[in-house]
Amino acid sequence: MSANLSATAYNRGVHRIAADASSDPRFGRVRWSPVKSLWIGGMTATAIIGGTLTFSWDALALFLVTTAITLCGGHSLGMHRRLIHNSYACPLWLEYLLVYLGVLVGMAGPYGMTRTHDIRDWAQRRSDCHDYFAHRQPFLTDGWWQLHCELVLDRPPVLRFEDRIATDPVYRFMERTWMWQQLPWALLFFAIGGWGWVFWGICARVAVCVTGHWLVGYFAHNDGHRDWHVEGAGVQGYNVRFCGLITMGEAWHNNHHAYPGSARLGLYDGQTDIGWWVLMALKRLGLVWNIKTPEDLPARPELRALSSAHSSSRSALATAAL
Repeated sequence: MSANLSATAYNRGVHRIAADASSDPRFGRVRWSPVKSLWIGGMTATAIIGGTLTFSWDALALFLVTTAITLCGGHSLGMHRRLIHNSYACPLWLEYLLVYLGVLVGMAGPYGMTRTHDIRDWAQRRSDCHDYFAHRQPFLTDGWWQLHCELVLDRPPVLRFEDRIATDPVYRFMERTWMWQQLPWALLFFAIGGWGWVFWGICARVAVCVTGHWLVGYFAHNDGHRDWHVEGAGVQGYNVRFCGLITMGEAWHNNHHAYPGSARLGLYDGQTDIGWWVLMALKRLGLVWNIKTPEDLPARPELRALSSAHSSSRSALATAAL
């Protein structure tokens, strides 16, 4: 693969996918996933029952603080912008810390998150794909599928991790133990605040983060504002305006479909991107560098601006970003 093709593949977020002519994202079966279902179902039930019985303002504060830290530092900056899209560089110890916080979100380990993300994005960029990838089913059906089931494709692509990730012992450990990573924190919270801190700091946080991730994904692939259209893609991304703040910028999903390799997700005025603000703070501390924004990425001939205000915005974004 040439350097230019490699850069383009990174921009589109599908550089790990090895798909031949037989790979097809349209056909497969959705089946119940016992481990996935029992995990989120158990966390949700425990949060509702235990959290109601043990509510306190300090437990609620713990929930809010730990949710913000794991979603921003972990899911958005660690898992998504760094590990999956390689949209900035940082010391390995900081990468480990951010990805670890992403593991604490409670969705999957680093390999599981990357695999789910990359195969989904590969499918959405094809001319058509299974309803599971596109969130086309009715709201409750899609919720059941995404939170309690898995899709087994008849002819899946092959996903190959780059060596630095595939052979990393720290990531291998995180992958094997991602559910158990909640336990040390549960013990600490219990020692400090009793069961209320466990129910709110662990169970409620995991239940809200995982369910919220599905909700944003559902709306971000069905309806909303768009500045960009990706020609040939069967699934388009939409900006979920009312979720920009609480998702740490991840809800600007039309921007992300347009520029997958960009570390900045809120590209225009009024698009709150807390993850970007944190990244800029880390840059000032000298902890991150090589931060990619749309003007740093290879041009995409299939990308079409839907607004004349954004048709030549790549250079403008460079000024706004920094």
